[in-house]
Amino acid sequence: MRLALTILACVAVLPIGQALADDECFVPMADWKPKEAVSALAARNGWTVRRIKIDDGCYEIDGTDAEGQRIEVTVHPSTLDVLDIERKDGTGHRRHDVEGRRGD
Repeated sequence: MRLALTILACVAVLPIGQALADDECFVPMADWKPKEAVSALAARNGWTVRRIKIDDGCYEIDGTDAEGQRIEVTVHPSTLDVLDIERKDGTGHRRHDVEGRRGD
């Protein structure tokens, strides 16, 4: 009986782990687009890039938008989809926009 309950508990927890893992951008490095493609994405959106780094398996663009507001943009490394835009208004307040823009 204990074995059956243990197996049932493991099976019940598996979908939770998969759902949490989907929040990250872990894909094989062979599938990543080059940083130049991320720079081109930023240029198409009117963003000025200060730097591009890798955070939690995603590309992260640190820069400013067309209005000069500081932004941090999280980009999926293989699809170049915009996963999150964090805007910083200079007063310490931050606002997240999940825009789901396609990178192509």
